[in-house]
Order: sequence, then C-alpha cells, then structure tokens
Amino acid sequence: MGLKGGTRWVLALASGLLMAAAFPPVGWWWCAILSVAMSTVSTFGASLRVSAVRGLVAGVGFFAPLVSWMTVVGADAWIALTLLCASWWALLFLAQALVQRVRPWPILVPAVWVASEALRGSIPLGGFPWGRIAFSQVDGPLIPMAGVLGATGLGFVVATIGATLGYGLIVVGQGSSVRRRLAVPAAALAVLVLSAFAAPALAASTGTAESLQVAVVQGGTPGVGLSAMGERRAVLASHVAQTRSLAVRGAPPDVVIWPENSTDIDPFADGQAYEAIDVAVRDVGAPVLVGAVVAAGDGSDRVANTGVLWSPVSGPGARYVKQHPVPFGEYVPFRDVLGRFIGRLALVPRDFVAGTSPGLFRVGRVDLGVVICFEVAYDSIVRDTVAAGARVLVVQTNNATYGGTSQLAQQVNMSRVRAVEFGIPVLVAATSGVSAVVDPDGSLRSSLEDGDSGVLRAEVAVPDGVTVASRIGAFVEVALVVAALASVVVAVIMSARRSRRSDQPS
Repeated sequence: MGLKGGTRWVLALASGLLMAAAFPPVGWWWCAILSVAMSTVSTFGASLRVSAVRGLVAGVGFFAPLVSWMTVVGADAWIALTLLCASWWALLFLAQALVQRVRPWPILVPAVWVASEALRGSIPLGGFPWGRIAFSQVDGPLIPMAGVLGATGLGFVVATIGATLGYGLIVVGQGSSVRRRLAVPAAALAVLVLSAFAAPALAASTGTAESLQVAVVQGGTPGVGLSAMGERRAVLASHVAQTRSLAVRGAPPDVVIWPENSTDIDPFADGQAYEAIDVAVRDVGAPVLVGAVVAAGDGSDRVANTGVLWSPVSGPGARYVKQHPVPFGEYVPFRDVLGRFIGRLALVPRDFVAGTSPGLFRVGRVDLGVVICFEVAYDSIVRDTVAAGARVLVVQTNNATYGGTSQLAQQVNMSRVRAVEFGIPVLVAATSGVSAVVDPDGSLRSSLEDGDSGVLRAEVAVPDGVTVASRIGAFVEVALVVAALASVVVAVIMSARRSRRSDQPS
C-alpha cells in the first residue's frame, strides 16, 4: 500500500484513540471496528520492530484515556498501568504484522486480537482484562453475539469486521484486481452481518421458571476519592438506614443486596456492627447479602472480602470470599521490597486472602451467583459461577474511590455484557454508584447514579434455560488462542524460508 511512514504512525495512534472512544465516557461502539481497521493498515508490510513500536504508541493512545480514572490513586499508578497494558498492544501489533504475511490474514488477525486480550487478562498477577473489545459493544447491534459465542467470540466478530475493512482499504490502495481480491472478505463480512441478525434467537434462553423480588441498596459514602470509605461506621449506618426504611414500604422482598464494603468493620469481631446489621435484617424480614471485610480465620492478620447471606431468623450464614483480590488494592505483591519505595502502599496494611470456590447462595428456589467488583471482568470467574447453577448474577462493588470518573460506566457495561452472555438478570450493588438492575438482554431497567443514595426494587424473571455461550464455555477462546499461536508459528516459518531463499546466490 502506498502510504508513507508518517501516515502509518498517525493511523497507529488513531487506532488507539478510536478504541478508547468505543468505551465510556464516549461510548461509540463502532469505533472499535475502525480501530482494528486502522491497526491493520498501519502494520501491513511494516517490519516487526516498527510494528511493535507503533503498537506501543497505539496502546498508550488507548489505555491512557481508558484508565484515566487511576489518577485518583496517583499519576504514577496511572502511568504504570497504561504502560503495562500498552506493552501488550506492542506485542499485538508485532504478532499482527507477522500474521499479515499469511494469505488468509483477515481471519487470522482477529484471532491474534483475541489471544492478546486473553493473555493480558491473565498475566501478570492475574491479568487486567479491562478494555476488552466485547465490553465496548453493549449498545451496538452485535451485542446478541455474546449470547452465542461469549464475550470472547463477540470480540472476535468485531475484530473480523475491522480486519476485513482494513484489508479492503489496503486492496483499494494497491489499485489492482480489486473485485477479485475483495470477493472472499466481502462474503465473510456478509455472513457475519447475517449471523448478527440471527444471534438474538440463538442466544435466547428457553423460558422463565421463577420470579424474584429484589431490593438493591446503595447507601452512599461520606467522602470521595481515597477518603471515600474513611468513616467506616458512617458507611455501615447509611446502608442500615436504607435497609430499615424498606420495612415500611410494603411486603418485604425475597432478598436485599448490599454492596462490597458495606461494612469494613468486621461484624464477627465488633458487637456494635453485628447488632446494627442484625436489627436491620430482622426489621426488613428478608435475607440480606452483606458485603463485609472479615478476618481470614487462618491465624494470620489477613482479611477476606466477603459476601455473607444474613438471615432474619438464623443470622449470618453462607459466605463467598472474593477469588481474585486486586493487586496493590487488596494485597501488595513484593511488599517487603516495594514498601520501601512507595509509601502509599501503607494504605493497604493487610493482605486479602483469595477464595477458592464460586459464590452461590440459595434464596427460596433461586440460586444467586455472586462476584465482587473487578471479578465481573474475568470470564472464568463469571462462567464458573453460572455453571455452578446461578440463575441471577449479583455484582457487589465499591467504586467510591472512582466517583465522578468513567470507571463506573465502564464496569456497569461489563455487567450488561454478562447479562446477554449468560441470558440472566444482573444486579449491581455499589456503595455510592452506579447500582443497577440489568435485564437478560443487557438493557438497564433501573439504576442509581453516582453519589445517589437509595434502594432499587424490582421483580426479576429467572430463566430456566441457558444460552449457547453458557453451554460451550471456554471453547471459543481456547480455539481462537490456538489458531492465533499456530498462525504466528506458520508466519515465522514462512518468513524464515523466504529469508533463506533471498540469501541464496542467483
């Protein structure tokens, strides 16, 4: 393609900025397609080294605005996270440039994107899957594909459309045999578009078995930013007050949902906190899922981020312990070394333990699945919870630190994608926003915005079937990662053969 090097650098940066625009606060879903298209044009025919550097530039263009909410923690944290994630885009662009040397690359390149997201969501320290393509599509026409192919498959479809568009731009730019060379990708694009129209019927669950009366409590916090949760008893008191107010609003719900960190005071060690919760639960006359920080119970000084189902009759019962504590937020890796240089790590004085099993609570005849905060971004955690039998998903979260930023909307969109993927209602309970009731089609039925206090009451239908995505599990991701790795290996072998041929004397 006859583009100059300077233009390709601009396209690389544009790729990153466009991907950022696909997410809140902008939220233009179609920008993700253009982002992939621009990236393919920027790397086509370029050297691997140049492609990697362009990927780094694009990655900074994407992640710097995407995770700008990390500046609340500190500019250094924002820069470090941006550069870590951007390094994955450097590898992505390098692999993309390699795969573009294999003829059917418009299909192989999307597999590389999926593999890159899978690796970034796993490495290092458990990964950071924020900013996956699928999470940008909740308001776009392709979102029903999540119920068929899962979040990973949805990302693949979006990337395939983008790569096909990029291929078309390259072919047109080369100016020869346009009709013949565009025939196959045009046919593939048509199949994808038709599949998107068929996806809602394929993804739909089979019917409704039960209904559940729910109340989601957003008590609010007295502060903002890093000091949001500073007055722990005030936070607990606000959630107690909102819950007790339900007692005068007619018949009790089947279950009341409190958010993560609704009590940072361990009620099993503090009699005043225990009594406050127990009185509220008995007053409302319904089980309350309490988000509590409690002692780990292993003889150490560690704690557990826990959901506790509190009965109005028998008190605290079943528990779920968060399986994926956040590094540097809930535990400090290499504390002895890093603590000497980063004084702010003292704000995390005790490490949180990791749970080992999915969160599942029986309420009447319905199984509630529970994930806590960032866990909603991790496929395996949500998938395992649904596979264990969850027919309603609860996301307990505390985003008070990031009030007033796009982090809140970004996380709610993840919950909306999960609703479509598994065909179940999702209840988001946040300390200070955004709490929401999400229907199985991903639509927001009701919400409490950032800084509000109150209660969301709703009757949610509990499906008795599962989506195609629920049945196939991790198959799509595994298949695409294997395809990506295989295509990279083939590209390396082909490049080595070409290099040997060019070295032979004529």
